[in-house]
Amino acid sequence: MRLDQAYIGGAWQKTQAVAEHEIINPATGTAIGTLALSGAEDGARAVQAASAAFDAWAETSVAERKAVLERVLACYEARAEDLAVAMTREMGAPATMSAAAQVGAGKGHLKDFIKAIEKVHWISTPDVGDGSDRIMMAPMGVAVLITPWNWPMNQITLKVGAALAAGCTMVLKPSELSPLSAQVFAEIMHAAEVPAGVFNMVFGTGPDLGEALVRHPDVATVSLTGSTRAGAAVTHAAADDIKRVSLELGGKGACLVFSDADPVAAGRETAVSMFRNTGQSCNAPSRMLVERSVYDQVVKAASDVAQSLKVGDPEDAATDMGPLANLAQYERVKSFMAKGKEEARLVTGGGAADEGGFFVEPTVFADVTNDMTIAREEIFGPVLSIIPFDTEAEAIAMANDSPYGLAAYLWTTDAARAQRLSRKLRSGMVRLNGTDIPFGAPFGGFGQSGIGREGGVWGIEEFLEVKAVSGWIEEA
Repeated sequence: MRLDQAYIGGAWQKTQAVAEHEIINPATGTAIGTLALSGAEDGARAVQAASAAFDAWAETSVAERKAVLERVLACYEARAEDLAVAMTREMGAPATMSAAAQVGAGKGHLKDFIKAIEKVHWISTPDVGDGSDRIMMAPMGVAVLITPWNWPMNQITLKVGAALAAGCTMVLKPSELSPLSAQVFAEIMHAAEVPAGVFNMVFGTGPDLGEALVRHPDVATVSLTGSTRAGAAVTHAAADDIKRVSLELGGKGACLVFSDADPVAAGRETAVSMFRNTGQSCNAPSRMLVERSVYDQVVKAASDVAQSLKVGDPEDAATDMGPLANLAQYERVKSFMAKGKEEARLVTGGGAADEGGFFVEPTVFADVTNDMTIAREEIFGPVLSIIPFDTEAEAIAMANDSPYGLAAYLWTTDAARAQRLSRKLRSGMVRLNGTDIPFGAPFGGFGQSGIGREGGVWGIEEFLEVKAVSGWIEEA
């Protein structure tokens, strides 16, 4: 196949290609198509279309924007199977996971934005002044949305859904490493009759397209999900025009297990979460900090899960874990596994396929210390590092001793400890005893894990400006 069109101004337009990119099936390591990559010229056309559509879209009512979101959701559900097949082919998610979690994440976010748009205080009366003042929420303008390859629909819908609800127009730059699902999503937006120019999509690399989009003078705000390095580059590019930047970046999630918790459940559920999506999740619990008295039990439970997982063809319904999504990630994870073998005790895994796809084994390292490379760096693969601790204070210090602060996990039956540590952990999310963060909750982190929040009302507000109006006059 060959993808050589951008979606601009409500129509598919021939790409002014600056480079060609092979679309690789990570299960085989072979090319299944080519993607024509755009540069600044196509980016400028997309921004122009979004800018031309902004005034009309910004003036639509909440009811009108909600109706568009409902149409998008209906068309998304109708193309669910196509989305699942695309994500399995382009980034190796097992077929069952693609259909349930990968597609389901996008559906969940769209459904939530349909609810959240009604919860935004679009016009409110503040508790200051004489009652004739109003606070209004106004769409920021043209938004550039830059999304990654690891959870394609999760990140695209988090940004597109929020921007639509806010009244912004947008240019989506999906990862060139997961173009098939993005192509289907643009077709969904077209089928949903989103007004021309409100949604635009262009494929390209960061240096050739992303930077040009971020620097474009008609762009008001940028939302990026990616690496911390990419976040820093976008921040620098946006700085000259003082653009609003929202960033969802890396993580090195700490999972704290205390002796009053069930060590087997903690070890098993943490491992399942860690190896999900082949470990390619920014909020994965990749550092497990375990109280010494239950340490051996937890290590065994986690390693039992790793050894039980079937790694293989993602199109096989029996597969639990597919390949890493691309060659660069494959080489990166292999290098970290080699480093881990030098630093710590390999409990299980540590191997990689020599040919026939980007497969690695689910891997558990024990007797890790918090200063080791595998405990400091975001590996972004199925590698779990387990560290012992003796006291609560030691556990908190190690958990917070990281440049990242996206997700923390805590296993304890002590309510006072659960509340105490929820306050002390420097993390945007704290998940207690295997529970999950629901759709509509704020997703984001501290430190180098990013700036801002996605999801629900918080996600919509990232695309809004606050306007204070005095001397409000009510209509007769």
